Amino acid sequence: MVRQIFILLFILAAGAAGAQGVVLRGTVRAGAQPVSFASVRAGSKSVTADSLGQFTIDGLKDGVITVRVTAAGFKPLSLQITIAGSDVAVPVELEKEEQLLEDIVVTGTMKAVRRSESPVAVEIYTPQFFKKNPSPSLFEALQHVNGVRPQLNCNVCNTGDIHINGLEGPYTMITIDGMPIVSSLASVYGLFGIPTQLIDRVEIVKGPASGLYGSEAVGGLINIITRSPETAPALTADIMATSWGEFTADAGTRFRLGKKAVNLVGINYFNYQNPLDRNGDNFTDVTLQHRISVFNKLSLSRRNDRVATLAARWFYEDRWGGEMQWNKRFRGTDSVYGESIYTSRQELIGNYQLPVPEKIFLAFSATAHRQNSYYGDVLYTGDQKILFGQLLWDRSFFPHHNSLIGLAARYNYYDDNSTATFDVTTNTNRPDRYVIPGLFIQDEWTVKTGHLLLTGLRYDYHPAHGSILTPRVAYKWSLSDKQVLRLNAGTGFRVVNLFTEEHAALTGARTVEVTETLKPERSYNVNLNYTHRWQSKKRSVLLDASTWFSYFNNQIIPDYDSDPNKIIYNNLDGYSASKGITLNLEWNAANRLKTLAGITLQDVAKYEKDQAGKLYKKELVLTEKWSGTWSISYTFPAAGVTLDYTGNIYGPMRLPLLSPLDPRPAASPVWSLQNLQVTRRFSTRLEVYAGIKNLLNWTPARSAPFLIARADDPFDKKVQYDAAGNVQVTPGNPYGLTFDPSYVYAPNQERRFFLGMRVSVK
Repeated sequence: MVRQIFILLFILAAGAAGAQGVVLRGTVRAGAQPVSFASVRAGSKSVTADSLGQFTIDGLKDGVITVRVTAAGFKPLSLQITIAGSDVAVPVELEKEEQLLEDIVVTGTMKAVRRSESPVAVEIYTPQFFKKNPSPSLFEALQHVNGVRPQLNCNVCNTGDIHINGLEGPYTMITIDGMPIVSSLASVYGLFGIPTQLIDRVEIVKGPASGLYGSEAVGGLINIITRSPETAPALTADIMATSWGEFTADAGTRFRLGKKAVNLVGINYFNYQNPLDRNGDNFTDVTLQHRISVFNKLSLSRRNDRVATLAARWFYEDRWGGEMQWNKRFRGTDSVYGESIYTSRQELIGNYQLPVPEKIFLAFSATAHRQNSYYGDVLYTGDQKILFGQLLWDRSFFPHHNSLIGLAARYNYYDDNSTATFDVTTNTNRPDRYVIPGLFIQDEWTVKTGHLLLTGLRYDYHPAHGSILTPRVAYKWSLSDKQVLRLNAGTGFRVVNLFTEEHAALTGARTVEVTETLKPERSYNVNLNYTHRWQSKKRSVLLDASTWFSYFNNQIIPDYDSDPNKIIYNNLDGYSASKGITLNLEWNAANRLKTLAGITLQDVAKYEKDQAGKLYKKELVLTEKWSGTWSISYTFPAAGVTLDYTGNIYGPMRLPLLSPLDPRPAASPVWSLQNLQVTRRFSTRLEVYAGIKNLLNWTPARSAPFLIARADDPFDKKVQYDAAGNVQVTPGNPYGLTFDPSYVYAPNQERRFFLGMRVSVK
């Protein structure tokens, strides 16, 4: 199958022959240096220049046409060319542009503004960044973003979430095109199966965004912005295979539907069916997965360039992990342990600008998520539906002010087979249903040149928790055209649904216990950001530094320590705090060497009351003190070859032990995942890449006698308990443990090689 797809893509790349007609040729330069891979459009035809800046466009007709040339780091250039029956050669000279901070962002304020003008610090990551270390999902690709860490939560099923600045996954909201399609039960799967060929960029805001986006945007926001169908390539494809037997295929195509509609379709496919046990515990090191996702986005052309888009995604995944001899006939039995998860999702996202003189937008999203899982012999079935609607009015009411007013409503439906939706008083099942209406207003005031003040307030009403207010304020001071200082402060809130967000707690032998009626969490945050850029003819440097402090009350933190058989939840009697600094440095030289490096230092802890009523500090599990990321790329333009060296490094973090006798280390060691890749571009349409993942061949098994507790007795059939339910130490259980796969902080996958190919037809 892999061979057939490779052959098909080579045929597509080679078979895109030009039509008969006049040929336009040229070379794109900046001074004496060629500009590699510039985009050149002549009329309705477009190509990408090669590594020497050379391009050819054929099939042109006689007449006057406009040639537009664009390239990253250079000012766009438009030329008028006359075609008169013979081929034309055109020299193209581009002028460098200082645009390190001039990307367009929308996530910080819900409005499209230049990054340098945004009062909220927004980080941008393009597909080129993720291509430096190709991954089968966006979840894994985020491991090279400073301050962001994909965290695995189970050694068996390999489900996980995203940590931002040390905060757990449920504190991060994930949106697609600004719409909250990922939450609660779906948080584990929201970053899997998104066709990367359709991603225009990923915007990340670190710190509370509840003032605009409501619940769950407490610790940060990841907004995945998809390509516009009008500007997307006609055909793209990316396929990759690894020496472990993983296969990934990602493809997209654009086509017109009539005169006013453009459609963009993408497919993402991942398959891994090669069970391996390199650490010798008789459990799969990596969960086996079979996943497919189809994404479709439709854009309509309207008068006055008004927006009208509709997108849909269908996702299905079958994953399992467990004992090496497990197969599906053991699903749900207690003879051979396995964790088998069937997941099905449907998503719908729309944005429509009303046909009125004012700038008013109606946006909506709808998701349906179904899950059928067995964790050993424990069945978990979940059904969640979320409807979201938002009316947005963008208007300037006063001089030097730009306001945004929004009405929002969210409907949540959730049902499962646990006590979360079971009414013990009536002995009937009662699915969780509620509507949260919201109103928010935001105002940007240009106080004077170089000074911008943003204020905002959001009001939400939850049927169980009543009225919730979340104000925020942001101040931007442009110290010069190269230096920007941003100060942000605000509050956040989160309504908790443990059985959806913490469904990984169902794995292993632990049970969930809630000791009280849970109150919504509240947070208070302040963030200071400073950016400085230097630009010369030969190099550019961007420094981005931030420091933050977040305070939480009513925080709900899982207690793994009180009882090895339970995960206990209650509102924290005290408070918790997250503080730290983060630093990013981007350095580009001579259009060949590109470097991005970052470091984060953080202190995340909870402060509880002891029996005497005094507060004491306790570090959270699975939270590192420091981390670093880097990406170094060097291009040889004449050869069309690029080398990429990427990596991350993490400091020690506290790990969940089961008993005082547990022989596994209480903290993880310093660990690092590093990768090397070489890419060869053969033409404007075809490139091939190959490399090594986990260059140092590091896995957690190096630092612990075992990872899964009592892997030889996953159903605890040989565990003995005393009258109080405590685990007894016996000759067969010398450490007093029960089966538990939650001792996990890093992937178990060893060094592997990968090979892939990309095709792009404009």
